[in-house]
Amino acid sequence: MLKLGVAGVTGRMGGSIVQAIIDDELNELVLSAAIHRLNSDKIGLDVSQAVDIASRVDSLGVTITERAQDSIFDVLIDFSLPDSCLDNVRYCAANNKAVVIGVTGFTDNQLQELTALSEHTPIVLAPNMSVGVNLLFHMLKQASSVYGDTADIEIIETHHRDKVDAPSGTALKIGEVIANAQGKSLDQCAVFNRNELREPRHKGSIGFASIRAGDVVGEHTVLFAAEDERLEITHKASNRMTFAKGALRAAGWLNEQPNGLYSMQDVLGLNE
Repeated sequence: MLKLGVAGVTGRMGGSIVQAIIDDELNELVLSAAIHRLNSDKIGLDVSQAVDIASRVDSLGVTITERAQDSIFDVLIDFSLPDSCLDNVRYCAANNKAVVIGVTGFTDNQLQELTALSEHTPIVLAPNMSVGVNLLFHMLKQASSVYGDTADIEIIETHHRDKVDAPSGTALKIGEVIANAQGKSLDQCAVFNRNELREPRHKGSIGFASIRAGDVVGEHTVLFAAEDERLEITHKASNRMTFAKGALRAAGWLNEQPNGLYSMQDVLGLNE
């Protein structure tokens, strides 16, 4: 049995991951730790009392704690916030615990620290753990290298009204994949706001548009607008369970890997 800890357990993704563990048909996974933010009124509760899960379970026998070091687990799945996640990873790196990270919004300095910590423990860092989205990344590499600068590229992403970051971490990753396939960095070509621009579109730029509305789980469309034709590639997530299942797949894979920093492309064998 693989013992899993979940950080950010009372959030939308935390609840989905708990449900996915409960639904594990092979019975190879067990929830052994649940971590929530400091000073929360949910600390000390059984997970079943604090997390919105579909299964009718009176008790999961797992008490919510404040810190990773108060818990027992083999792999931590972290969907908390950048600062708390980094604290958790520091503990895991010092105690030989693998970490699957679905957190977005890290600063450059935080990403550098995560890279350094991966020398001491295996880490999967992925802005999106959906199998479909990672296949999208794979396809975009080919489309981007073929079109080059001959097509105008726009990334349109839609999420629920409560999402606080924009563009989404997945949209930014899409931009990085496209830019890198064309031999440049996203910083060189990204356009996030055209409100104050009074000039034609620059060749080779990558535009971003963010929509926040309703309860949309996540939709990402990449538009390649070339002369005489337009290619649109879209991924739509209808349920957060797709991300949860991807996270569990990553955890099972990561448990067998040496120290290092990995992506979902590695987990799915798309980098081979």
